[in-house]
Parts: sequence; structure tokens; C-alpha cells
Amino acid sequence: MKTAVAIYGPPGSGKGTQAELLVKQYGFFHFDTGQYLRRLLSDPRNKNDKEIQREKKLNDEGTLNTPAFVLARVKKETQKISRMGLSITYSGSPRTLFEAFGDAKNGGLLALLKKEYGPKNVFIVQLLVDPRVAAKRNANRLMCSVCGLPILAAAKSKNCSFCGAPATRRIDDDPKIFAHRLDQYQERTFPILAKAAREGYAIKKVNGEPAPYLVHEKIATLLKLKK
Repeated sequence: MKTAVAIYGPPGSGKGTQAELLVKQYGFFHFDTGQYLRRLLSDPRNKNDKEIQREKKLNDEGTLNTPAFVLARVKKETQKISRMGLSITYSGSPRTLFEAFGDAKNGGLLALLKKEYGPKNVFIVQLLVDPRVAAKRNANRLMCSVCGLPILAAAKSKNCSFCGAPATRRIDDDPKIFAHRLDQYQERTFPILAKAAREGYAIKKVNGEPAPYLVHEKIATLLKLKK
């Protein structure tokens, strides 16, 4: 049965890593909203699109993109994935109350997931990580410059173990931008969890500080995932 999982946590909590483990182990489709937006905003074909260029400036500053802009595009892509019969996981998305719940004119992403996947198959995972730990992780984080996979600091390697390409750092991991992103998470994203709980969504709290594979095992157990 197809499942929808939204993984939340502060910047550096391992949301993307956990989403990718769901892909590898259970065949989920990882809809990385941040990566999707970066590709959209950096596409040279959009250089004359005023709306996209406005959103690109926000993204470069570390500010969340305009909710209506994000919601419309994410809902459209989500429907495509659902209609293919695939389970889906998000890493830190939907990121604002509007994106999650919409308003009188716009249905939110969570409502769409309920419709597409069924209320009992929509889960929210909250990764609990001390902000100081998250900051340290971000300061040391490297990503593959080609395939985008994370390179763990413990690996002590400057190249991707998957494709061999050199590592790079994301602009989002600059200490100043990280601090701004953390404020944005607390102010605009964290309130989603409280409202989701009030509306009856299944929220699973998981300690995100152990090794990624241990966190993954806990998530799989809580969601009762089967291969």
C-alpha cells in the first residue's frame, strides 16, 4: 500500500538522509522540495521569468520561498507521483502553515495527500536534534557535486563513495544562512506540527542524533513499513 511521509526537523537534522533511506529500502519517491526549487530557480531557461527570478533571490538569501508559489508547483508534482502508484516522502516540506493547510481558496498539501494516499497512510516524522548538534553537522556537511548524495564527516573523504565526484558545500550551509534558516524553521515551519497534531495527523517523534541507519530503523518500525 502506498504511503506518504513528511519528515521534519531543524536544518542539519538529517531529513534528506532519512528520506533517501526510505527510497533505498522501501521504494519511496523522495520529493526534495529544496532541490526541486533550486533546479527550477537556477534553470537558464527561466532567466527572463520575473516571478522565478524573484523567488531565486529569496532562495539565495536563505529565506523561504513564497508559499503560494511553492504550493502550486509541489501539489502538481505530487499528483503525478501518486498517480504512478508510488509512495512519497518529503524532507522538510510542506514548510509553512499555508503550504500544509492552505486557505479558503487553496487546498493545502496535507489535504491532497489524504485524498491521494488515504488518511491512515499519511505520516509526519519529527526528528529531534539539539540545534547545537545541527549547527555542527551543517558546518561539516559535504555533498557530492554530481549526484547530490551526502558525504558523512565520519567518512573523512572529499569524494563521493557512490560516483567518485568531488565534494561541495551547499550555499545553505554557510553559518550565517544556517542561523537564518533555523529562525525560519522555528517561526514558519515548527507551528505546522502543533496544528497537524490538533487535526489528527499521526506524528512520530524520533531522536535524530544517532547514526543515520539507527534513526532509519526506528522510523521504519514506527511506521510499520514492510519490504
